[in-house]
Amino acid sequence: MMDLEKILKLVQAGDLDVEEAKKQIIKEGSAAGPANLDLGFAQLDIDREKRTGFPEVIFGEGKTAEQIEAIFRRLMEHTDRVLATRVDAAKAAHVTAAVEGVTYHETARSLTWFKRPMLKVHEGYIAVVCAGTSDLPVAEEAALTAECLGSHVERIFDVGVAGIHRLFRRLELIRGANAIVVVAGMEGALASVVGGLVAKPIVAVPTSIGYGANLAGIAPLLSMLNSCSPGISVVNIDNGFGAGYYAGLINKNMSKRA
Repeated sequence: MMDLEKILKLVQAGDLDVEEAKKQIIKEGSAAGPANLDLGFAQLDIDREKRTGFPEVIFGEGKTAEQIEAIFRRLMEHTDRVLATRVDAAKAAHVTAAVEGVTYHETARSLTWFKRPMLKVHEGYIAVVCAGTSDLPVAEEAALTAECLGSHVERIFDVGVAGIHRLFRRLELIRGANAIVVVAGMEGALASVVGGLVAKPIVAVPTSIGYGANLAGIAPLLSMLNSCSPGISVVNIDNGFGAGYYAGLINKNMSKRA
């Protein structure tokens, strides 16, 4: 395998055509592995967007405000959008004061930055369906993540099974989505109900909201995993980010086929 300098010299001498040179350069880049930025406390994967379509996301829980700020600044140099999840209000206040253009989404507990206004670049939409108001932080994390991936999101909140008539009022909107995120705590029954009413892929998110036998989300997690409604995938407890990302990928690929 040739190094970059040798490839360029061969092109200059006329001994290697441009197309073959491009192939060799791509091979060199692949062999070198993905580019990283070493911050000491973090190794930033700045090539992730090229590989996966979305840049590395900052998980704010456990990081200091200063660490989140530093990662934000470096990612901003290499991409047009940055998302940080699980950021509390105190850390958010530090970052938004220190870095221009960063917005804190309090309910979603997330920070965002966009070089240009956030655009809905994919056709269709994602429905984020939430059982109760107490589940809103997880639902909003899912909705915001999907929006950062370029999807339009329709929010259908407080339609849990205890008042199932509220769900039926919004059923047409839910059925029109390319992908559906269902967020529920307590016993987690909403995912199964929606799964029996729609013909679209569902991403179910159990939340840790509920009384003692909810077991901090274990009960709805098991309910969703054991659902008799087909077409349901389940992410981890309170993982709104994972659900929003997965739904965003579904909508993106549906848009490509449209």
